Amino acid sequence: MDNHTTVSTFLLWGFSSFPDLQDLLFVMVFFSHVTILAANVSIIVAVKLNHSLHIPMYFFLCGLSFSETCTAMVIIPRMLVDLLSDSKSISVFECATQMFFFFGLSGNNCFIMAAMSYDRYTAIHNPLHYSTLMTQKICFQLMMAAWLVGFLVSMCIVTIVFNLSFCDSNTIQHFFCDISPVVCLACDYTLSYEMAIFVLSAFVLVGSFILIMISYVFIGSIVMKMPSAKGRYKAFSTCSSHLTVVCTHFGFAGFVYLRPKSSDSFREDMLMAVTYTVLTPLLNPIVYSLRNKEMQIALRKIVNSANRFILQMVNKRTLNI
Repeated sequence: MDNHTTVSTFLLWGFSSFPDLQDLLFVMVFFSHVTILAANVSIIVAVKLNHSLHIPMYFFLCGLSFSETCTAMVIIPRMLVDLLSDSKSISVFECATQMFFFFGLSGNNCFIMAAMSYDRYTAIHNPLHYSTLMTQKICFQLMMAAWLVGFLVSMCIVTIVFNLSFCDSNTIQHFFCDISPVVCLACDYTLSYEMAIFVLSAFVLVGSFILIMISYVFIGSIVMKMPSAKGRYKAFSTCSSHLTVVCTHFGFAGFVYLRPKSSDSFREDMLMAVTYTVLTPLLNPIVYSLRNKEMQIALRKIVNSANRFILQMVNKRTLNI
């Protein structure tokens, strides 16, 4: 941290503008959070317990579900506490830590999606050599690269932001430590800092999106050459759920982090942030489970096993009584 920083704590203003909605927001966010955890953990458990799902596509889906769960854990519990608390203060160190993990995990999500698109391209382009091209080692290396790049970029952004001097207001117009609401409090935030943060954000969002689009351009050219309509439908159906998640994720993130900022845009950004921190992690498992029969079968087995376990516990308690 720079020695010129005089602010030691921030105030997360968040939803304080809507005091009458605090209780309703708490209930909605709480149940969304529980659903996010249950849905993503169910996907991870389903893939782990079903050997038929031990293939690269589901390995990356597991990684994405775990990363989305961690992203939600970084933001939502703090949001729930602040909705019920009068004191919404957060120390500079806690703010920097939250920003580091949020953007590290968000960048990781972007590059995992890029790895998933490459996996789909390999499966469609070289189905006979797929198992040799996408080995367990290669999948693990791609996953580790996604985590490494995501957190390296996040470290660079956090270093830039928290080496600024915060000497005016300490009120962050957001429910978590996002980049724009924090840097607008700095006394020495110049165009060079703004450009550096923009380039780093664009590297993650635009860079990973370009990789995804390159894969899908090649996939599209291969699918169009398939003589069978059934084969084309099957190829597109395996990619549709991934494309849906990509469009949602990059659409919201690009709107918030790549458009020009003004003091009037913070309210819009905060509303969009609710979408990508609460709804997007909830949407991903729903999309993948609704559009994937193998996943539906695996999740059904998990639910049936859980129901049987609960019934056994209830019967034991009844016998003991």
